[in-house]
Amino acid sequence: MLEKRLKKGDTVKVIAGKEKGKSGKIQSVIVDKERVLIEKVNLIKRHKKPDAKGKGGIVEKEGSIHISNVMYLCNKCNTGVRIGFKILEDGKKVRVCAKCHEILDA
Repeated sequence: MLEKRLKKGDTVKVIAGKEKGKSGKIQSVIVDKERVLIEKVNLIKRHKKPDAKGKGGIVEKEGSIHISNVMYLCNKCNTGVRIGFKILEDGKKVRVCAKCHEILDA
């Protein structure tokens, strides 16, 4: 099972593929397919049939990117970093930056 390293709302940077170098916030995580949707990144066009209101046409939306092709953007390091886990004194498990050891979960 995939550990929950990346969550909705995290800022990530794309490290591979045609969108390499772009960054944005995660809109959703598709856990069973190990993919993420990042806002304004990997835009694809879909043709939508008009509905009862008559709204149709070409719609632009985000496509999914595999989770291995993105890295978490640490606020302190200001670069893409790996995520580690640490158990606090009270027994709570939190995510930490592997570079600067900053706690990522508020």
